[in-house]
Amino acid sequence: MTDTASFIPQPGASTSPTRISIELVPRSRSGLSAELSDLCSQISAVQTVNIPDLLRYKTRSWEGCSLAMEHVPHAIPHIRAIDIDPRSPLPMAAFLSQHGIREVLVIEGDPPADMNHRTYAVTSLEIIRKFQRELPHIRVWAGLDPYRQSFARERDYAEAKLEAGAVGFFTQPFFDLRMLEIWAELLPDCEVFWGATSVTTERSLSYWQNRNKAVLPKNFDLSLEANRAFARELLAFARHSGGHAYFMPIRESAAEYLSGVL
Repeated sequence: MTDTASFIPQPGASTSPTRISIELVPRSRSGLSAELSDLCSQISAVQTVNIPDLLRYKTRSWEGCSLAMEHVPHAIPHIRAIDIDPRSPLPMAAFLSQHGIREVLVIEGDPPADMNHRTYAVTSLEIIRKFQRELPHIRVWAGLDPYRQSFARERDYAEAKLEAGAVGFFTQPFFDLRMLEIWAELLPDCEVFWGATSVTTERSLSYWQNRNKAVLPKNFDLSLEANRAFARELLAFARHSGGHAYFMPIRESAAEYLSGVL
């Protein structure tokens, strides 16, 4: 394990307090409300929730965030860029304002399984700029994927997102602090939510390695405690480097996963 005492803020790194966000899936409104209630009753350190926009569920990410803000001060919906018509006003603009949602995370978005779902040939850059034009009071976060292309190409794409108006990044989950440290050096002036998730089954391991091309240590430990131990290391890194952390539990409830982390 990395010696967390050696972590020092990078030049230009954010000096704002470390935020901890938890990603919750809006499978149903009642299920999301129950999970939020359970989480917040047990773990007060979580003040931010981010909600993915998954088309197989009826609850859109911004609708889930309105429920989340009944429990936590901050909620960040994921916005799929390819769902946004670049020639029309942002469809969720009124909802965001009405419910006091002040941050969003713009991601590219995977093609939908339902071919009747309309998508558009746009990139995250275009939609980040669109938010800047139409909702300049909204803080727009962007995604960073350390696995999809070379370090240089992903760094250049990240810098383009900053130029488009993004305030910082949510990363894909990391599994090795050595790679996290490389990215911290590549983006020393950026505000970043460093991500971690739980991988406790062979199926989940295969998903991250084959579908997302994630880089995991050779002898990756699938035990829940090992996953929690890495999450603690990542959180220590975030705190010492002036960044933030977000956690994405898969099979475990958020409260169960974080009870061994926070």
